[in-house]
Amino acid sequence: MVQFDPRCQRCSRLAGYLRDVRAEYPAYHARPVAPFGARQPWLLIVGLAPGMHGANRTGRPFTGDYAGILLYQTLHELGLATRAKAVSRRDGLALRGCRITNAVKCLPPANKPLPAEVRECNRYLREELRALRPGSVVLALGRVAHQAILMARDLRPGAFPFRHGARHRLPASLNLLDSYHCSRYNTQTRRLTPAMFRSVLRKAVSLQAS
Repeated sequence: MVQFDPRCQRCSRLAGYLRDVRAEYPAYHARPVAPFGARQPWLLIVGLAPGMHGANRTGRPFTGDYAGILLYQTLHELGLATRAKAVSRRDGLALRGCRITNAVKCLPPANKPLPAEVRECNRYLREELRALRPGSVVLALGRVAHQAILMARDLRPGAFPFRHGARHRLPASLNLLDSYHCSRYNTQTRRLTPAMFRSVLRKAVSLQAS
């Protein structure tokens, strides 16, 4: 079993970058960011990587930056989070039946992990997916997360093309849902609206209830 390693330095570029970030921002977490949420979730949400002033600062996925605003608001509306706003690891927010992780656990330069770094970190996502029960739902936030999920299940990307709102039935009775990433760029350009994101998460809830 491969378990999350908070001291992982397998990717030399990312490890070196985090050392530089810690030097510039001594109060930041600036280390691999662990998954957050229920230990046995029916919904696993997979993002890209920690953001510089969000998860990389706070040490919790999608916490403390713009990308988490729509995510946690929507989870709260649907009863999957106890609070609508994620500020820090000590804000009391908890998830219900839901867990949030990233395809790459370390902050990458310019928010763009290299393909080799996605592959190296895939060992952790593979284990997270293996722990899910049949019928669980996996929500990919963006194309990179979508492809990392397929990699972790040894599936061909061409057989499951990424498309916002799409549902894919994966082996072992897993449901994969796709959404555009809830980044500042996507929400401010209206590529992803709150209604669009809410629709995808409601679909996830309906799959869990069926």
